[in-house]
Parts: sequence; structure tokens; C-alpha cells
Amino acid sequence: MSGHSKWANIKRQKAVVDAKKGAVYARMSREIIVAAKLGGGDVNANFRLRQAVDRAKAEGVPNDNIARAIEKGAGGGAAGNMEELIYEGYGPGGVAIMVRCATDNRNRTAGDLRSYFAKYGGNLGDTGCVSWQFKERGEVSVAKKRNLDEEALLNAALELGAEDIDNSQEEVVLVVCPPSLVQGIKDGLNSKGFEVLSAEATLSPQSTVEIADKEAAKQLMRLLDQVENQDDVQQVYANFEMDPAWVQEFLG
Repeated sequence: MSGHSKWANIKRQKAVVDAKKGAVYARMSREIIVAAKLGGGDVNANFRLRQAVDRAKAEGVPNDNIARAIEKGAGGGAAGNMEELIYEGYGPGGVAIMVRCATDNRNRTAGDLRSYFAKYGGNLGDTGCVSWQFKERGEVSVAKKRNLDEEALLNAALELGAEDIDNSQEEVVLVVCPPSLVQGIKDGLNSKGFEVLSAEATLSPQSTVEIADKEAAKQLMRLLDQVENQDDVQQVYANFEMDPAWVQEFLG
């Protein structure tokens, strides 16, 4: 199994349902606050905010919660201490890990992450220690239906400015593109009748590490799961490959 560009891919494949809606709402709200604080409260002019709002809606966050988060971010005030931070480190087996957070207390966030990495055989590093192994790219996920014409999808995507498509996953075809074109490609594919499930700018590993040792794989899965469930964490990116059966065994 490939680590792909983010830990969320594995979470989707495991069909994990997070019953802690309060925690999910709070996490989504922080992401919206940071996006609005950095780029303004207009979802049409702030692509990052639009992404955050789309993710929040997909998680079932009520519209009132979304509106309040945008207002907080765009208006400052209570959002003044909220900031985005990226932490970098290595997990078991030398896997490079990047963690994007939205927090109002960097000491709390750093302390939690440092303890998780230490507990599961990794180490939190300095800024820049692993970021060179990742590249920002856009990903538009299209539902892989039985009647999906992948050649037509490829042609449509290329016409809209995409670089390629990746059909290696079971449930979706990934359209790969420059981050700046994500929204345009999403809208264009929707208009052509393709079912777009998600669209985002993400971090893609330039190479992957094969985890062949089962104990190291187990420790890595536990580390990523712990990090992903820390309240301030928004996205986790890692560059590993492992036997998919191990993922099911350790986290299923």
C-alpha cells in the first residue's frame, strides 16, 4: 500500500467513522478560521477557505458553525491567537512525516506531537528536515463508477490544465494538477458530468519508503493514528508503502 500524499487516504480506505462530532466540528472550525484569517472571508476569492468550507460540509458541520468560523477568522478578535504551524519529523523505518496544524497554543501542540513521536519510535525534527521530500500539488478525486470512461476523463482533465490522472485506487481516479488549477478543474469536470468527490491542494511525496518489518509498520500506524487524532492537527502527510493487510490488522 502506498502512503500516497496524506494519511487521510488510509482513513478513507478503512471506512473510519468518527463518532465524536464535537471534535470534528472544532477541528473543521479551526481550519476555516485560519483560512479566513490568512485570505479573507470571501469563499469565492479565497480558494483555501472554499476548500475548508467544502471539507466541513462533507463532515456534516452545520452552516451556522461554518458562518461563525468565517466571521471569527475574517474579523480577528477571538481568532487573533490562532495560527497555522507545520511540524516535521521521522517515524519508524525512516518514514518522513509532515503535520499541518491550526492552534492557539503552540506549546501544547508541540508537546503533544513530540510525546507521540517519542512513544512510537520516531522523532520530531527541525523545520525543513523532511519538507524537501514533498511537493505541493493539486488533486481532484473523481468517483470510479462502473461506466466511467477514463479516456474521456483524461481528455477533459488535460483540456482543463491537468497534468495526468492516477487510476491505481479502487474507488476514485485522481486527477493531478497544479494547485492553482484545482477549483477550475473541479468545476470543469462537474460541468462535464463527472462526479467529483473532493478537490484540494496537498503535499505529495517525491519518493516512498517501503516498510518491510511488521513491528515497524505497527508502530508507524499507531503513531499516525495518534497524531491524526490530536485536536489541533488538520492534515498529516507521510511517504511510506506497506502491505495493505497490515493496515487492516493494526487499525481495522
